[in-house]
Amino acid sequence: MLTPAQIQTFEQQGFLVIENVLSPDILAAIRAEYSVLLDQFYADWQARGLVGPPVQNDFWGKLLTAYEAGCDWFQPMDISLPGDEIAPDTPMHFGPAVFDMVRAPALLDIVESLIGGEITSNPIQHVRIKPPATALTDDEARAHITATDWHQDRAVALDEADQTDMVTCWLAITDATVENGCLQVLPKQPDQNMLPHCPQRQTAIAPGYVAEDQAVPLPVPAGGAVLFHPLTPHASLVNQTGGFRWSFDLRFHVTGQPSGRSHFPEFVARSRAQPGTELTDWREWKSMWENARARSATKPHIAIHRWNSNSPACA
Repeated sequence: MLTPAQIQTFEQQGFLVIENVLSPDILAAIRAEYSVLLDQFYADWQARGLVGPPVQNDFWGKLLTAYEAGCDWFQPMDISLPGDEIAPDTPMHFGPAVFDMVRAPALLDIVESLIGGEITSNPIQHVRIKPPATALTDDEARAHITATDWHQDRAVALDEADQTDMVTCWLAITDATVENGCLQVLPKQPDQNMLPHCPQRQTAIAPGYVAEDQAVPLPVPAGGAVLFHPLTPHASLVNQTGGFRWSFDLRFHVTGQPSGRSHFPEFVARSRAQPGTELTDWREWKSMWENARARSATKPHIAIHRWNSNSPACA
């Protein structure tokens, strides 16, 4: 649980950095699960002649070789469906280690301190494994691969969730430093509202609304977390190192309130009132997303971005 002082800091500034949220066992399980996943992908890419031997025969070497060869590992490793068109075979990853991370008791204790004991895992969630800037292709535009633009999390959900009690939990799997592209934030103002956003590389705050010279970098060691209020403006720095930076961003909201992406599945992660409603089987979570994929592939696309480039703020 958070201390009263930590809760007050979060409420006043709109963010909080906490170390040692994920245990070493959870971190090891995540790394092992993704290592097996990448080995499977890499063997297939090699069999099809898309890649040769990796620059180094480890997770990071295979990841870098695959990226430089143009092999898409981001969506197959992501814990969500994409915001664009969804096909019956659109890849995604849902496994036991990720599920255990989402339901980690220490993490849910922190969330409970902020939104109460009826906690739903929100479907707006991603893995972010960012290559070095020197390895990025010139046309790389995916926000989860390169630097993330300034935005507020409430603005990248649909307006159904504008009144939802929600918190973002950004979890570091590797150390996040200023050099490798950690997050940066503008403390939430007392009268903070939703700023105009525009469809740019991602849904991003319109030009002129962010005082970037006042940004506060938020380095955090592996296993730590950065918590955000949904109206807190934040972004990420460029990865200037020779290695990767790995994180997950998760959201949790009060059970029964809109998620902001109702066509994707949510689940009860903790319930003090009705513990029997909690989802405890990762296979069921995986099945929920597979069913959502099958539905989405046969129906008209649902746009996840509400902002229009014709807005005066985007001119």
